[in-house]
Amino acid sequence: MSDRRTGILEAATRVIARRGIRGLRMGELAAEAGVSTALIYYHFTDRAGTLRRTLEFISDRADHYTADHCTADHNSAGRQPATRAADPRTDLEQILLRELQDTAEVRENSTAWGELRATAVFEPDLREELARSTHTWVHDVAELLARADPAGTAPAHAAAAERLTALTEGLSVRWLSGSLSLDHARRLLRGAVDTELARR
Repeated sequence: MSDRRTGILEAATRVIARRGIRGLRMGELAAEAGVSTALIYYHFTDRAGTLRRTLEFISDRADHYTADHCTADHNSAGRQPATRAADPRTDLEQILLRELQDTAEVRENSTAWGELRATAVFEPDLREELARSTHTWVHDVAELLARADPAGTAPAHAAAAERLTALTEGLSVRWLSGSLSLDHARRLLRGAVDTELARR
């Protein structure tokens, strides 16, 4: 991806996190990115295209901060798998907990992701890309669960991955909105991982 395209997507993420989807105006985005409105349309065609590509960008950026180290190999979804620790359970817990970090990048990413998810209720154009990103995340977590619990079944791992990823999103929203502290959110997520693995 070109530096100019990346800069526009970074700016779109910032604007969405700060003002929400309804606050995303092409003129404001152009000013935030330091480019012309025409260049945004050249790269992304229209507002819907900009939103879809921003959602992809947010998902890819989350892959990078949730992974310890990335290898040169890519899995089938194009994501870079993390170099794994000796303990698969630790990998699972850490990858989920990295969605609850008090850094500007994670706060911005999580806030923009929540805005895009809420908007998809009313804008069907976003649903397909959102479903694809969510499915990939659930699949990755299910693979980690399978490594942590090799005796479990694929359907059980998939269901547990759905629960854990949904909980992570919900805890993130509550933390970001000030409904609970980051430490408490992280404790709840650790407890959920313990519960899921204890079911086996």
